[in-house]
Amino acid sequence: MKKLVVLVLTAGLFMTASAQVQIGLKAGANFATLTGSDVQDAKMKVDFHGGAFASIGLFNSCFLQPELLYSGQGAKGTVDGTDFTVSQTYLNVPVLFQYRHSSGLFAETGPQLGFLLAAKVKEGGLSEDVKSSYKSTDFAWAFGLGYLLPSIHAGIDARYNLGLSNISANAQSSAVKNSVFQVGLFYMFGGK
Repeated sequence: MKKLVVLVLTAGLFMTASAQVQIGLKAGANFATLTGSDVQDAKMKVDFHGGAFASIGLFNSCFLQPELLYSGQGAKGTVDGTDFTVSQTYLNVPVLFQYRHSSGLFAETGPQLGFLLAAKVKEGGLSEDVKSSYKSTDFAWAFGLGYLLPSIHAGIDARYNLGLSNISANAQSSAVKNSVFQVGLFYMFGGK
């Protein structure tokens, strides 16, 4: 996994030298849950994401967009009549291939590596640190659509992050995966 991150960052640096690069900020809402047979009754948890990105022109209407995002994830549920909330905080690094149509519409897809910063469970008014119950990294694949208004360098996007890796640190439990739908706004500095 470390080799993949180094390869992507190195490729990005070489492309940046000759390509048009725009930097931007983005923020929005997360609609997250956990999937897997051990979390069958998990319900959606609303949180937020925010961070920075670079948009690197490759050719014609194609761009490479690496991002660095704070992301609140997790799920809600009920066990034996008691409500609980699993709150996870990730530092996500998606690297997306983006195609932009001249109308401003765009589609994007690519891998995302997440680094777990914190994990807590709140149940019955009590909060417990459960970071050790989860693996320190998460691998997902992102699929998104959006609209860019070039005249104001801003837009809106919607993305689904499909968790591909088991995030449970418990060897005896079944696979637990993140599932996150995001809606947000972004602003790009400078450019045409």
